[in-house]
Amino acid sequence: MNQILATPNQTGASRTDSTAQQIKNYILTNRLHPGDLLPTESVLCEALNVSRSSVRESIRRLAALDIVEVRHGHGTYVGQLSLKPLIEGLVFRGVLSPGHELTALREVVEVRCVLDMSMADNLARIMPTSDNSDLWAIVDEMEERSSRLETFLEVDRKFHKVLASRSDNLLIQQLVAALWEIHTVVYPQLLGLPLVQELDRIVKVHRAIVEACETGDSTKVKATMVEHYTPLREMLGMPPVAD
Repeated sequence: MNQILATPNQTGASRTDSTAQQIKNYILTNRLHPGDLLPTESVLCEALNVSRSSVRESIRRLAALDIVEVRHGHGTYVGQLSLKPLIEGLVFRGVLSPGHELTALREVVEVRCVLDMSMADNLARIMPTSDNSDLWAIVDEMEERSSRLETFLEVDRKFHKVLASRSDNLLIQQLVAALWEIHTVVYPQLLGLPLVQELDRIVKVHRAIVEACETGDSTKVKATMVEHYTPLREMLGMPPVAD
């Protein structure tokens, strides 16, 4: 195991913060990846010159952030480094902050729009030669539900997650999924599900997004993204998407 440098003696919360930071530094320095095994608790205690309770508290804190994962009876591993803590915090911010719910949703929509627009060039480059049958199947499912006057927020969410998977930017994929998680929780509670008369328009604009991506024209992709967000932005009292 590579050496872990201990810091001068500290107490209380500062000791836990310092220990947690040293464990993170160990992960980075040794280029560990999600699923890799960390040193045992006793080894960490000795290497960091800290108490067992300090290591345990640090591990609990890092586990809450999905930086590490404790598998009881097996050890502590590098976590999946997901955005779950971010999602949970933003959902609570959007739902449990009286008077600020609409602001939170506006911010989510704004960031979603920016991310989708940022993917336009990549999507226009990749999708003309990729197999997009999964996206077309999702659009068909939207259309089928629309014909039965059924809403399809979860299907809409799936569409954007699959669309983002075409991008070669993993962080954007994770952020799109995280923001949709928040959107799915907050939107129905504040504004209700889309009116049935809007369902057909929603289907058409999603079909237009896939068609534009398959043309390889990023300008068309951006135009369909603007069309996609315009009604929602108007509903939330947001300005048009900037050119």
